[in-house]
Amino acid sequence: MRSGAIVLTAMAVACLSATANAADYSPLNCAKASSPSERTICDSYALGQSEARMATLFSVATSLVAMGQRGDLQDSQRKWIASREACGNNVACLSSAYEQRIRALDKVIAGIASRGPY
Repeated sequence: MRSGAIVLTAMAVACLSATANAADYSPLNCAKASSPSERTICDSYALGQSEARMATLFSVATSLVAMGQRGDLQDSQRKWIASREACGNNVACLSSAYEQRIRALDKVIAGIASRGPY
């Protein structure tokens, strides 16, 4: 139970510092959605929820990793965005892209938790 509390505390601190990482990745702003994929995400509740989850996980992950790994995460995020954009308005493709990215970010966070200071 103690290790779970430490992980939750670390994640809470990471969420509080998420604003420091705002330049890393800004969640999709539907008022400014311009591409077919962005408009499709904004028109779909499920995709919007996936966007919110992915953006939160990205913020938490980037706030918990060392500087070098943060750069790698930012690079992979840019590549992922390009692949998401390639989906256009294909909902199945967008859903799959989000599932893969969320899985990858979950794996990063789980790796951090497994090496924790407890």
